[in-house]
Amino acid sequence: MTTMHGNHKVTDALMPYLQDPRLVRELAYINGQWVHGQGDLPVFNPATEDVIGHVPRLNGEQATQAVDAAQAAFQGWRSLLADERAALLLRWHDLILEHREDLATLMVLEQGKPLADARGEIDYGASFVRWFAEEGRRAGGDTIPGHIPGARLLTLREPVGVAALITPWNFPHAMITRKAAAALAMGCTLVIKPASETPFSALALAELAERAGFAPGVINVLTGSGAELGQALCRDNRVRALSFTGSTAVGKRLLAASADTVKKCALELGGNAPFIVLPDMEVKAAARAAVAAKFQTAGQDCLAANRILVPRAHYEEFLDAFAGEMARLRVGNGLEAGVTMGPLIHRQAVNNAHTLVDDALAQGARLFAGSRRPGPGPRFFLPVLLADVTPAMRVFREENFCPVAAVLPYDSHHDLLPLANNTEYGLAAYVFGQDQRLIWSLLDGLEFGMVAVNSVKMTGHCIPFGGIKHSGLGREGSRHGFDDFSNIKYACLGGL
Repeated sequence: MTTMHGNHKVTDALMPYLQDPRLVRELAYINGQWVHGQGDLPVFNPATEDVIGHVPRLNGEQATQAVDAAQAAFQGWRSLLADERAALLLRWHDLILEHREDLATLMVLEQGKPLADARGEIDYGASFVRWFAEEGRRAGGDTIPGHIPGARLLTLREPVGVAALITPWNFPHAMITRKAAAALAMGCTLVIKPASETPFSALALAELAERAGFAPGVINVLTGSGAELGQALCRDNRVRALSFTGSTAVGKRLLAASADTVKKCALELGGNAPFIVLPDMEVKAAARAAVAAKFQTAGQDCLAANRILVPRAHYEEFLDAFAGEMARLRVGNGLEAGVTMGPLIHRQAVNNAHTLVDDALAQGARLFAGSRRPGPGPRFFLPVLLADVTPAMRVFREENFCPVAAVLPYDSHHDLLPLANNTEYGLAAYVFGQDQRLIWSLLDGLEFGMVAVNSVKMTGHCIPFGGIKHSGLGREGSRHGFDDFSNIKYACLGGL
């Protein structure tokens, strides 16, 4: 059931939770208008499996209309002074923080993560809007020492045009702002396709962008089938950049579909992060860090520590310490006080977690800690610690995206790089220890785009986030975040 709040249709399931019900939009957003589709898609609370609202099922024709709007708005948007674009972005930033509590609550209801984590994501997402608002003023070109007599050589950095952003359900706010802020500050206009599981976070951002004063067509948000809308955006030659965060399998399909139009493609794909404990690391501190690196967002994080490598001399001590830290996790509805881990996004994700555990146990792993008993709902999976994992097991080879920790011993530091690099992925790695010579050796040899040493926290607005190998293309955040939304034009001015 829905209620009209002014001219806004708001689902009754969400009304009691929000101070500003207008943030809930059950319509898509094209050219400054809130639009219907060809039927609706339900949105579920993964903690309760209640339907919390519906969004329109748009078709490919409506995706084309969104590109029409973004293309029509592009020249006006790019022609604004960088300061003028920055002012709009900063107003958007301020509105995001002003509505932080509602945005975080909305995220918990559609994604499931604990409220404290959701608040942190709102802050994290807003930081990219401020960063790129400010950095956009400095996104210039270069002058080049010439090789042609009498000529002046220079480069200009220009926006590519319309950019399509396809974003995931695990970080439904920050994955939009990290991409959108860079593209907007550069002068691009946007068509955003959020995950169907978590569309309300994206639509709330569109509502706040409208309040901030963005012109019609600069930001458009599509809801509906990812396959249909994604293909429409990939085929459209006017979409000059595609930025996607999600699974490697889907990223490869989008990359192939974009080949005919030769788009710029930025792909932030899967991960299979090793967590390396060095022999001189204090065991309890390493275990605390490993638990933190593994279980954020119930393990549904491309940066999650999927393979934990521990020196054999400290192996059992580490397992005991890890199990003790893991036991402190409280699983439940993210809106309940004290909950530190929420549900998985789908029942299928729960089934996959069971399959990974079964496969490992069948091949000789130990269920060292954790329980196979049902969680507090059909989409919950209680955290599990597997010991004696080997590279033959699926839990070692795959990005598991669930709260299953896989630990294995090693005998010599010479074993570390072969074990850590034994994956098609190359997003992130963790190293914990004090031996500087060994740390630098690992930094040189680890085949990952990001390495954190003695720190679980590694991301932020000022760093270049991204991976290598099957973990993707391009970087998000930092000054490199402009690269995938801009072209470099070279100019040779002769006869001066």
